Amino acid sequence: MGRILHAVAVMKIFVTGGAGFIGSHLVCRLVEDGHAVKVVDDFRTGFRENLASVAGSVEIIEADVRDAAAIERHTKGCDVVFHEAAVVSVPYSVEHPEETNDVNIRGTLNVALAARRNGVRRVVFASSAAIYGDEPTLPKDEAMLPLPVSPYGVEKLASEHYLRTFARLDGIETVALRYFNVFGPRQDPSSPYSGVISVFVSRILADEAVTFYGDGLQSRDFVYVSNVVDANVLAATKPGVSGRVYNVACGARTTLLDLAEMIAAASGQRVVKRHDDPRAGDIRDSLADITRARTELGYEPRVGVGEGLRRLVAYEQTEGARKRGERARGLLR
Repeated sequence: MGRILHAVAVMKIFVTGGAGFIGSHLVCRLVEDGHAVKVVDDFRTGFRENLASVAGSVEIIEADVRDAAAIERHTKGCDVVFHEAAVVSVPYSVEHPEETNDVNIRGTLNVALAARRNGVRRVVFASSAAIYGDEPTLPKDEAMLPLPVSPYGVEKLASEHYLRTFARLDGIETVALRYFNVFGPRQDPSSPYSGVISVFVSRILADEAVTFYGDGLQSRDFVYVSNVVDANVLAATKPGVSGRVYNVACGARTTLLDLAEMIAAASGQRVVKRHDDPRAGDIRDSLADITRARTELGYEPRVGVGEGLRRLVAYEQTEGARKRGERARGLLR
């Protein structure tokens, strides 16, 4: 696909949650493509080390997305906002809905208001497949009725509606990307917000038991982080897509049991399995129809699950282990 943003003028870009897992990969790509980038993060789950390779090329602002004044102040003069900041854990949203509602909905409203007041051209929003809920029809396409089964899913859906409304009322261009199960380097397996792959990789490499909540036959559409970055870049630059939502995934599903075996094969380790009760709010099966993203954005998942797992395992066996050790000793943040 190449470097998509080279075809357009240099832009001033604001990324919320830019020190986090997905956000930091996006920031590095934007810097590589020559854009002027501001990052805001409260460093609750993001890490400055994630931006170490571009620290001299970006403006890093420590602030909470709930701080409306800070968001408005720092979006002045920006062409595009990528809104990645969120509390992303489904179980955490079940236990703490007031907090996640405040971050995930109020934070999005703050971004939309700041974009309107400052004349931002386009807002690209990190939404989630959680908005589809557990409705059994597969694959999930964007025309389906959303039926979220967790506060997190409700919050992402409400945020989509807010942004679409602002696009209609105020002329701000907005695009929502419904991420499925994203994985890759920099996803902290020790965090309660981590995805299943980072947790599985960490445990398998340490020869520790992998816990399956239920029978392990739950399936997910896993997508490597570089594919998600591609989708964001396309969503920021394609004309005629304002107000639209897009699934971002690979269009294939993998069971959790198969996933564990794939990680074991990539790492040369064995899988020690244990089972526990299913968790409230978890979805049984997930699979995306990515036709709309392919047709309208030109999106194509260039890195498949197998290759992504090999890259992640290689990273965790070297760089990931080193960083976690330094972080535990208080040397990194």
